[in-house]
Amino acid sequence: MNGTALQERPSASASWRIALPHSAAAVPVARALVRTALADLEHGADCDTAELLTAELVANAVEHTAGDSPIELVVELLPHGCQVEVHDPDPAPPGDLTRPHGGEPDPWQEHGRGLLLIRALSSSCGHRPTESGKAVWFRLPVVPRQWRPV
Repeated sequence: MNGTALQERPSASASWRIALPHSAAAVPVARALVRTALADLEHGADCDTAELLTAELVANAVEHTAGDSPIELVVELLPHGCQVEVHDPDPAPPGDLTRPHGGEPDPWQEHGRGLLLIRALSSSCGHRPTESGKAVWFRLPVVPRQWRPV
């Protein structure tokens, strides 16, 4: 089960913070940063899942916040996994991030599955207010190294 919407942040062993444009161009940049952060350090979190969920958070921030203020991506490597946050200028909480809404997403609609994916694939997720809006986050655990033939 995912965590509550507001939680204390664990201390990071390494972190990256980058301002991204308030446009769709931010999504591939955010994905690349997450993949690089996790792969270069051989961190052990699932890079593919981290990329997917990061893309969902960034796309939601771009689509659902007004204006052209930059959004911010924060990637933190934690002792037991990673945490990714997306900061945007809108203080309103993100829809139904920490609890499911009344029904299943409409299979014929293009949108409506991002928060469901974040809830389902992360070990915890939530949001918190910031001085300039909000941060929406998810955490992924370290994945044990798989046995590899020598």
